[in-house]
Amino acid sequence: MSAPHSMPFSPSLGRDLPPVMVAIPARMGSVRLPGKPLAEIAGVPLVGQVWRRGREGAALLGADAEVLVAADAPEICAAVEALGGRAVLTEGEYASGTDRIAAALEQVDGEGRYEIVVNLQGDMPDFPPEGLARVVAALTAGEGADMATLAAPLFPEAMEDENAVKILCGERADGCAKALDFRREASADVTCCYHVGVYAWRREALRRLVALPPSAREVAERLEQLRALENGFTIAAGWLDAAPIGVDTPADLEAARERFRKGEMG
Repeated sequence: MSAPHSMPFSPSLGRDLPPVMVAIPARMGSVRLPGKPLAEIAGVPLVGQVWRRGREGAALLGADAEVLVAADAPEICAAVEALGGRAVLTEGEYASGTDRIAAALEQVDGEGRYEIVVNLQGDMPDFPPEGLARVVAALTAGEGADMATLAAPLFPEAMEDENAVKILCGERADGCAKALDFRREASADVTCCYHVGVYAWRREALRRLVALPPSAREVAERLEQLRALENGFTIAAGWLDAAPIGVDTPADLEAARERFRKGEMG
């Protein structure tokens, strides 16, 4: 694998951006933190805090941008709607958040008006709104990519943490970063960055992706983006100066609550 090109990479958005849907997958069945979307942070459910970040980010993507929560339970829909947001109930089991989002989009936008779809993970209450602009810019910059994601500096404690996903990047012909691989373990022979699990797709690429079965590495490593790589999709990578902190465990939840109390988030 090649080492990442000189970071940071921060493309700018063009003026003629097609309609964008920012979709947030949310499910109650988290193994490490059951009921996670409704866990309260500063008086608002976690999914509501993420919806707020999505709304702030969508404001940077043009008047046609919208935010949608793809939920697996009526309680999540009710919590989002109580804040003035839009949610859709996606019944059934899905292999990944990507699959859940695709199902939600077909329910509310089967005709394909929204040409770009962004997956904002439902457990990052401190996600910087400008990150949505950066991932969309990576998707649309120069040479076309099927999808895009984000990279950030790999902090030392993440090196040996398998829950911290790593991204390996090369350079595209137009000077943008290209995602070459994703893995849970760091490697001494390549330079890894921290992978921020936010994605932007061209709508047709999303439809093609979810029609494919989960790949062997996707299942083994529990990394949904490997399905795209193993099927020849081109993935661009934008850059964040610091990785947002996800909420995956009770300890993460308490840490997020403390940051909100200190005014460091929200």
